[in-house]
Amino acid sequence: MSVPVLDLPTGRPIPQLGLGTARTDDATARRVVAQALELGYRLVDTAAKYENEVGVGQGIADAGLPREDLYVTTKLRGADQGYAPTRTALRASLERLGLDHVDLYLVHWPLPRLGLFAESYRAMVEMREEGLTRAVGVSNFLPEHLDVLHAEGLPVPAVNQVEFHPRLQQRGVLDDNTRRGVVTQAWSPLGAGKGLLEEEPVRAAAQRHGVSPAQVVLRWDVQHGVVTIPKASSRERLAQNLDVFSFSLDDAEVAAIDALERGERVGGQDPALHEEF
Repeated sequence: MSVPVLDLPTGRPIPQLGLGTARTDDATARRVVAQALELGYRLVDTAAKYENEVGVGQGIADAGLPREDLYVTTKLRGADQGYAPTRTALRASLERLGLDHVDLYLVHWPLPRLGLFAESYRAMVEMREEGLTRAVGVSNFLPEHLDVLHAEGLPVPAVNQVEFHPRLQQRGVLDDNTRRGVVTQAWSPLGAGKGLLEEEPVRAAAQRHGVSPAQVVLRWDVQHGVVTIPKASSRERLAQNLDVFSFSLDDAEVAAIDALERGERVGGQDPALHEEF
């Protein structure tokens, strides 16, 4: 199944839909990643914090696809922020993944209290030049955090991965990303369940198009120009989540789902304050 790609300021174009692996153990990650790649996924997203890079790497190896066909993302955990620790952390992630490079390396959270994200990002830029990652970016960064990178004279991140779903649309963040030329990627695109898929505009659109409510929400993501990385554990759901490019929502359907905005974070993680090590 063909997935559109979005151009990045550096590195390879990124598939607009991929596989998320948060809160997945190594054994499950191995199985799900291999199945996803067999079904046609090419973007796999993990993180050192998830503690499943070994399983993700095993799933990639099991699938046996050429490396150039894959797009692999991992992230720097908070405990490894700082210039020298960042350089060590990426090499450790590569060893766990069984790869000689990743396609995208992200600062997982800004942790502004520590004041280390800019030097961490600087180290990542250097490692991009060394070929250990093809692109660098950030995750959960607010405009004020991107302003710090700009003031330090650092390159614009290729991607800013943020929580994005109909109940938390972060329009100011998305508009700021667009203004800077940063691609937005959505984590928790389905709002962690929690009733989103039962909302009337979602269910009505699903019935109208003969698809699942989850497919409607993922299609809504895509039509907002973001990269989306839903999780799934069954082969059926993996296939369903990938199949969102065979239909489109009309303007009225998009507007009805837009109206579900509530400013609700699934875990209450405010990037201005949240710390994750």
